[in-house]
Amino acid sequence: MYPTRLPLSEKLIIALRLAPKGQHVIRDTELPGFFLLIGKRRKTFMAQGDLRANGRRKSVRIKIGEVGQIKTREARAKAKAILGSIGKGVDPRPTAESSGEAKQNGPKLANSTGPTLRSAWGRYRDSHLQRKGRSDGTIENYRDHVERLMADWLDQPLSVLGNDPSLVASRHEKITAENGPYIANGCMRSLRAIYNHARKTARSLPAENPVIAVDWNAEKRRNTALGLTDLLPWVEELRALDNPIRREFHLFLLLSGGRPDALKRARIEHVNFRTRILHLPKPKGGEERAFDIPLSRAMVRGLVRVIRLGRVLNPTHARKWLFPAESESGHLAEHKEDRTSLSKWGNDLRQTYRTIAQATGIADLDIHLLMNHSVPGVNAGYITRSKLLSDHLRQQQEMISRKMVEALRGRSIEGKKQPAAWPLIPARTVLADILRKLDVAADVCAESVNALAA
Repeated sequence: MYPTRLPLSEKLIIALRLAPKGQHVIRDTELPGFFLLIGKRRKTFMAQGDLRANGRRKSVRIKIGEVGQIKTREARAKAKAILGSIGKGVDPRPTAESSGEAKQNGPKLANSTGPTLRSAWGRYRDSHLQRKGRSDGTIENYRDHVERLMADWLDQPLSVLGNDPSLVASRHEKITAENGPYIANGCMRSLRAIYNHARKTARSLPAENPVIAVDWNAEKRRNTALGLTDLLPWVEELRALDNPIRREFHLFLLLSGGRPDALKRARIEHVNFRTRILHLPKPKGGEERAFDIPLSRAMVRGLVRVIRLGRVLNPTHARKWLFPAESESGHLAEHKEDRTSLSKWGNDLRQTYRTIAQATGIADLDIHLLMNHSVPGVNAGYITRSKLLSDHLRQQQEMISRKMVEALRGRSIEGKKQPAAWPLIPARTVLADILRKLDVAADVCAESVNALAA
């Protein structure tokens, strides 16, 4: 036997069984007019009040939502608003039989089609991604998925997709065929997040996310790391690149295991040579994931080289950026290289760092901290990373860099003895070589001009 009145709460409602036959009403003890209707198949939140208009009184009953699709607290808040409107003589039902005056003064009903993808994306971007400090790269990925791969859906109500998930499944297959399996999965993950966020305020949207219809593409982790024996041939490829700042960027990626997008935006002010720290204020995950990279001696030499090179090759942007370039932003914007010129770059070098760190015998937790990965387990969460930077983590960083440098020292290619490993070359030597090449280029240019004049 069901009680007629209960303080409706989430746990209590879940515990209540469905009615074996007919329907049963349980009224809320906190808010009169708010009740739970239990049937054979579902439990529904309802609101009921007496509407007085033109000297007449009639009972108005409105469905708020089904249990599982709306939280009890939210249902009670909606019931309170509905009962308030009824108390003022306004019928809030879409098919109201109220007087013309009540229709005029009543609250405007929401568009039955719900938000469009454009408006849902804008709200998700502003109230979720930006408010939570997500990185520019993350926001740009979402923008690319929505505004390029789903551009023809921008002005389409999300309810259309919610009511016909086959549209989403077809789009996933189309993107897979035209753009590849990984970006197709990423696009659908973006749509899933935007839809779930939109439904928090647009309860008219179908409860089941349409992305559930997607048959996901298999994703495999790319095993593209270099081993210790592969480092010397790779460094020789790196030496052959024309742009010395790009060479230093790739080398620093290898030595630090950093993410390319975060390092490209590193500023001069973020480097502290006294404490041997590079601060990354907005890496992947946004400002909440800001962290400091302890610098080994090889990493310090690389940063000194690139700062001096920047002052010569790009003096304007080098005042601000660690890796300056002639781009709209003033810093290195694109780190990808032709694989025939440089076989490994970007995330390949991050995998290399992780692989060599393991070979060096660095503990897994220390590698997590050095690479700014989330630490596993409650116990590790008690570690204060900043207290380990100046001694312990820097020692681990030094060991990893030393392992890489030793793999380059004293080796030979095709029987030819190699000069000192590049990470050991002083900045003044590299700079002198660059200036010499610039002078040679200037002389060749002058000779060409003189020949034309003659």
